[in-house]
Amino acid sequence: MIKTLPRDSAEYFEILGKSDTVSMRSGMVTLAPGQDVGAHSTENYEELLIVLDGAGELNAAGSAVSIRKGQVAYNQPRTIHNVKNTGTIPLRYIYVVAKAVEGQ
Repeated sequence: MIKTLPRDSAEYFEILGKSDTVSMRSGMVTLAPGQDVGAHSTENYEELLIVLDGAGELNAAGSAVSIRKGQVAYNQPRTIHNVKNTGTIPLRYIYVVAKAVEGQ
């Protein structure tokens, strides 16, 4: 399966959904300057963020780290986190989540 990522300002674009994979999900998020996705939990999933454009901040488990174009960030399972655009241009990133299997 091949999908082309949109270059517009859509807030969310699903790349892989429930019908596409066993447990992995992914999508592209676009945040306007000052916008955030809202605090949420990874539940039983681990998550990788791949920053395509812009700059922002990842707040995870009470700790904040700056993120920007060309960087990746990781959220552990059962972690409450939020992503906010702290820059002056749209922040675009791809997230990839997969069910965490511990003990492997």
